[in-house]
Amino acid sequence: MNTVKIGNIAIGSGCKLALLGGPCTAESQELCLEVAEYLSGLCKELDIQYIFKASFDKANRSSGNSRRGPGMKKGLEYLAAVKEKFSIPVVTDIHESHEAEPVAEVADLLQIPAFLCRQTDLLVAAGKTMKPVNIKKGQFMAPEDMRGAVEKFRSTGNEQVMLTERGSSFGYHNLVVDMRSLMTMRQIGVPVVFDATHSVQLPGGLGNASGGQREFVQPLARAAAAVGIDALFTEVHPRPQEAWSDGPNSLDFSMIRETLIQVKAIHDLIG
Repeated sequence: MNTVKIGNIAIGSGCKLALLGGPCTAESQELCLEVAEYLSGLCKELDIQYIFKASFDKANRSSGNSRRGPGMKKGLEYLAAVKEKFSIPVVTDIHESHEAEPVAEVADLLQIPAFLCRQTDLLVAAGKTMKPVNIKKGQFMAPEDMRGAVEKFRSTGNEQVMLTERGSSFGYHNLVVDMRSLMTMRQIGVPVVFDATHSVQLPGGLGNASGGQREFVQPLARAAAAVGIDALFTEVHPRPQEAWSDGPNSLDFSMIRETLIQVKAIHDLIG
């Protein structure tokens, strides 16, 4: 299996557990700094590798009237401020091919959203930056079919890729996690990540927004850790009820602490 290197962080078999965590949307520089300060300190305390995550644009909101984010220019400024203050790597989504190069100038890890995991031009543009990339498995994809996305990415000569499980469509407004997919995607030869908060999302479940069932985050995260993961992805907001997006499935500071303690214990136990 390839080990993905993101700054001074290594993600893969035999490496320390890593967290990709932060607010769903980069609502403000103040929020990004607040979350990064807490999570970087928590991960240092628990001996977990940490990558700050926030999206400058949420391009697939349920409603066209929903807040999407600050845009690329301001969003990258917020991410740069986090990097400068805390000396930690950052990850954010790209949605179109032309975003890859400018985002790669700031982000240490690029992320391909689940809905776009088959977009050839986007995968190739991300690969050509030679930055590591996290591809989220589409809710409509069988895990073994993610090999095609990996091959498209690797056609650029870039081997720094990992895959994220975030649940599969199960009827209207429901997702289900097939834990077998973590093993299946690992067999492709890449590190695997479990997105514990998007996996409990109820897409479009509130009519003009997505709902969520955060009470299932910890049980699913524990199960994924027991199957075997290299990193955990969680959306974290100090005040989830005020979050611009994905508030119902975001974790507050106390919940992410509990979750990380549990997941790390299982991760370290199974090696």
